[in-house]
Amino acid sequence: MIRDKDSRNKLNRPRQIFLAAAVAAMGMLAFGCAKSQVVAPPPPAVPVVVAKVSQQAMPVEVTAVGNVEAISTISVKSQISGQLLEVHFKEGDFVHKGQLLLTIDSRPYQAQVDQAKGAIVRDQAQLQQAEANLAKDSAQEEYARSEALRYANLMEKGLVPKDAVEQVKSQAAVAVQSLRADRAAIDSAKASLVLDQGSLNGANVQLSYCSIYSPIDGQTGAVMQKAGNLLKAADVPIVVINQVNPIYVNFTVPQQFWSDIKKREGAQALRVIATVPQDPGEPQQGVVTFVDNAVDSATGTIHLRASFENPQNRLWPGLFVNVVLRLSEQANATVVPTQAITQGQNGTFVYVVKPDNTVEPRPVVSSRAIGALAVIDKGLHSDEIVVTDGQTRLTKGAKVQIKGNGSEAAPF
Repeated sequence: MIRDKDSRNKLNRPRQIFLAAAVAAMGMLAFGCAKSQVVAPPPPAVPVVVAKVSQQAMPVEVTAVGNVEAISTISVKSQISGQLLEVHFKEGDFVHKGQLLLTIDSRPYQAQVDQAKGAIVRDQAQLQQAEANLAKDSAQEEYARSEALRYANLMEKGLVPKDAVEQVKSQAAVAVQSLRADRAAIDSAKASLVLDQGSLNGANVQLSYCSIYSPIDGQTGAVMQKAGNLLKAADVPIVVINQVNPIYVNFTVPQQFWSDIKKREGAQALRVIATVPQDPGEPQQGVVTFVDNAVDSATGTIHLRASFENPQNRLWPGLFVNVVLRLSEQANATVVPTQAITQGQNGTFVYVVKPDNTVEPRPVVSSRAIGALAVIDKGLHSDEIVVTDGQTRLTKGAKVQIKGNGSEAAPF
């Protein structure tokens, strides 16, 4: 019987193990259910920096990239052929208007001047001789005319033959023709004198080209023809001079600003600020001096040119600069610090702090930023509070803790 009891115990042992496991599983399930009913503590408030939305006057400005251009660029070329004898400046020097720059061999041109002077002296001598002949022949013509008149009277009285009268008349006619020849000689001498005087003037002009002077105040570039080279008339430039004070900055603005430009252009000068990248100096102040007469149909932009005083040569031809064109001023513009605006998948937005210190994302439209402030065209109202620092940890409805002055918005 004892053996039978042990056999029954062996048979019931797997059932006992199963029941124990089931009881344990039920206990654990009950414990899990009890644990799930425990409420988790709320997440801590996110510390943020905030600012209050305000309204203030903001300038309407257009930013662009400008290109610096010399107000005048002169390519100095030789107007005559000849050997370059001397360069009177160093490359890169600042030269003044009227300063001697280059000297070309003048001997061939001086010879032409001397030759023209000699021709003028000859013409003057011929003119004097023609005038003397005219004076002499005038006296002879007057005598011949009086003799012809006297012989005609004598012939009427029968004192001289007719042949003698005809001979005297013929001499008078010859004297008249001599006068005509003398006057023609004088006219020819005067014409030769004028012609040779023109040749002299031309030779003097050619001679003057042997000395080349600076036509403007400006900065010289590289000298492309060295002393000793043979120059050709109107050939390659010898040196290029740029006038850099004042100086131009060219830039373009979108066509939607045309109405503001047109309105301000006639009333007063449009102010422009140019900043040289990585230049620690103050921005340069200038005024618009040219507005193109058409909109570029390919880009939809308008070309403008501003003039800047440049005494320190901070603006240099070919340099790219950042340009700000101030058009007008917008009164009561809604503004926030630029760091309050976040770029999202659906556009720009800000986190607005609600009275219960939770935040909500608010889509906004900003037309421009001036310095540290952004102008909000749509999405915000004055005196609302926006988050300016700590946005990366925020989600919709998140609780925030305002750093700084408790619940007060930080000023900006």
